[in-house]
Amino acid sequence: MICGIDEAGRGCVIGPLVIACVCIEDNDEINNFKLKDSKKLRKSVREKIFDEISDKIKYKVEIIPPREIDLAVERKKLNFLEIEKICNLLEHFKPKIVYIDSPIVNTKKFVKEIKNRINLECKIIAENKADERYPIVSAASIIAKVIRDREIEKLKERYGDFGSGYPSDPRTVAFLREHYMNKRRLPDFVRKSWKTITKIKNTTLEQFI
Repeated sequence: MICGIDEAGRGCVIGPLVIACVCIEDNDEINNFKLKDSKKLRKSVREKIFDEISDKIKYKVEIIPPREIDLAVERKKLNFLEIEKICNLLEHFKPKIVYIDSPIVNTKKFVKEIKNRINLECKIIAENKADERYPIVSAASIIAKVIRDREIEKLKERYGDFGSGYPSDPRTVAFLREHYMNKRRLPDFVRKSWKTITKIKNTTLEQFI
């Protein structure tokens, strides 16, 4: 069995981090799909591909809520949190080979940390931007992105349009700022350990006016 792993939402200040693992018996199962890094596809295209591949291949996701992310950041263990979740996925599928889009630059260290935590014979190929080179990782990227997008849409239905959820999005920052100004606290779906939040909290009401 061959697996591909990628995540979506690591840099967001709002919403969960989603890690997806896609598994196939051979590459012929996905060669017919036009797979790319999910960030390079329009939302409608991602949704279409998701519907096509999710019916035909095995996959499993780990959805990590903001509170768990905050605890890891406070302990400076965010990378290890991702590794832990990746190991859970590998133990579930027990593949012979896995391709992973590494969240850290030092891919050798990343692979070593995974091997130290799993009890199975598995060849691990971890690269930065693996979603641009390996179709199976592209498939995982699409699965992770679509599932995270759907989680974000659920939040928007309840709280209104807060943009993409990324710190670089002015609409997201404006939403967080207004919420904190009005209620002096932030909702549970916000990652409170992010620098964006620290800046908002350190800004006085007079500076907003």
